[in-house]
Amino acid sequence: MKIVVFGAEGWTGRAVLANLGPRHQLRSAVYAPQSWEQWQDVDGAWEGEDVQYGDIADFDVVHRATEGMEAIIHLAVHFSYRSDVPVEQDTKSFLVNLKGLWNVLESAHQRGIDRVVHVGSCSTVHPHGVFFSAQTRSAEGSLYGICKRLQEEMCRQFHDAHGMRTIVLRPDYIVDSRAGIGRSREDLRGKYRNGWVCRHDLAEACRLAVESTTIDHDIFHIVGTPEAEQTCNVERSQSILGLHYRGDLERYR
Repeated sequence: MKIVVFGAEGWTGRAVLANLGPRHQLRSAVYAPQSWEQWQDVDGAWEGEDVQYGDIADFDVVHRATEGMEAIIHLAVHFSYRSDVPVEQDTKSFLVNLKGLWNVLESAHQRGIDRVVHVGSCSTVHPHGVFFSAQTRSAEGSLYGICKRLQEEMCRQFHDAHGMRTIVLRPDYIVDSRAGIGRSREDLRGKYRNGWVCRHDLAEACRLAVESTTIDHDIFHIVGTPEAEQTCNVERSQSILGLHYRGDLERYR
């Protein structure tokens, strides 16, 4: 299958490329050539030849990247809480997280691409003790959290309005159980908490989702800690999506 991966240079993106690369024909949609440097010391150089550079907030950039593709995996994200810009002056979160995803979905709609997998985010434990299902949104009031919730609704709307097959994956905190580090490069030893998922398991979830021919629209929690089954619908990622969590997170308790 011909698949374009937006945000391919990132923490999750590099795992997705490694997972899907031997199975599918991939195109990497990346902000700029230097973006690859952020994880090159961990993942090495990406040897794929089909790379499109440009700003996801630019529709023409996105539309060029989707040309000739059969499916999309959307991973691009702006973390507002990592920025030095005051939240009330932050426009990049809206441009990357909302306009960027709209560009991806609208481009897919125009080109007749009906498989889109979007990686969002979630809380694993509801603050009011409610079990998280696909219909239960997390109660987040931050700019980042609100943008991620709106992304989820955008995917739902493109499915409802256009019949697009959209699958949303909700990871909590993404780590690498093989390298023993988290997304902020912190050592995982002694820092175990409910909510972790290994980025290689998340990449496998992306593969299963994009290859699915039976799921029209759904939302799955992707969390690799056993405690998560008590608080969110992670069991559905196993029974419906067919995901087997292989990341050894217990070693970091």
